Amino acid sequence: MAESENIVAETAEKIFADLADAQTINRDKNGEWKAPLWQALTDAGLPLAWVPEDCGGSGASLAEGFSVLSAAGRFAVAVPLTETMLAGWLLAQARIASPGGEMTVVPASPKDRITVNADGSLSGRARGVPFAKAAKHFAVLASDAKGGLSIALVDAAKCRIETGLNLGGDPSDVVTLDKVQPVAIKPAPKGFDQIRLMLMGGVARSLQIAGALESMLEISVRYSNERVAFEKKISKFQAVQHNLARLAGESAAALAAATSAADAIANATSFNDEVFLEAVAAKIRCAEAAEKGGGIAHQVHGAIGFTIEHILHRYSLRALAWRDDFGSESYWAVELGKLVAARGADELWPLVASR
Repeated sequence: MAESENIVAETAEKIFADLADAQTINRDKNGEWKAPLWQALTDAGLPLAWVPEDCGGSGASLAEGFSVLSAAGRFAVAVPLTETMLAGWLLAQARIASPGGEMTVVPASPKDRITVNADGSLSGRARGVPFAKAAKHFAVLASDAKGGLSIALVDAAKCRIETGLNLGGDPSDVVTLDKVQPVAIKPAPKGFDQIRLMLMGGVARSLQIAGALESMLEISVRYSNERVAFEKKISKFQAVQHNLARLAGESAAALAAATSAADAIANATSFNDEVFLEAVAAKIRCAEAAEKGGGIAHQVHGAIGFTIEHILHRYSLRALAWRDDFGSESYWAVELGKLVAARGADELWPLVASR
């Protein structure tokens, strides 16, 4: 990790440690922790980390921003930090200045479409949009009748939002745009498409899942060294040791896949097939690890891990919920299969060994 990445990551870690302690948040039923946390993140310039300074942001690199997302995953942060970072990144592709406050990206699923009408207004419906209800603005990727893509900044108050929740209890809403006039709209840069947006979101979620798994492993190891059964710590039982080793393996695999994909995007000059492979493989592997790792962590904890009072569910349920954002593992598995089939058998190994 570069020195600048260290500084940004350490800043995020300190803010999360001070204001996003899982146990404190778990006890706060009124959400009073959110405002101080968001203010601290804003003061540090983290929500607009990927926005150039001339567009109102911090001008951090992609690698620095990815380090923030890893930290956010380790704390299972339930504020729209990732969504605002992605929205700012999307707006920056068209040189649209980012406003202050919470934002999110529309659409958040590769199957949803937003269209640009003849009068320049936007119409369409997007499902599973994270933190739409909490956002003040949306960064929207829309297509016109000729297939051309535009990036728009939309006032959230002008859209219809149907409230929903994901497995972690965080907003996952349905957003409907009915001839909504955007605050600003510009053509997307040449070569930019919805797949690129979904891959960027998918890697962001992969890093968050990997971070959450790191925390689940740490919590499970600590608990196993504290819990006593039959007059000895449960960490001494072979079955528990085996499960913890499996959890460590899932965590390591997710971290390796996610960080490799983030590195590929941060250093790529274009979203080519190699970047596609890295990003899609990370989303698939991290989604699989979220399911297996979460199950193991709860098994180690036994009944106590399922209670609302315990913090484990803050990590396991969010990791499971993040699997479906920006394309599920099954969707991307099909898309990856299509790519491999289209390239042919002789091109498979060069593609896999390209990095």
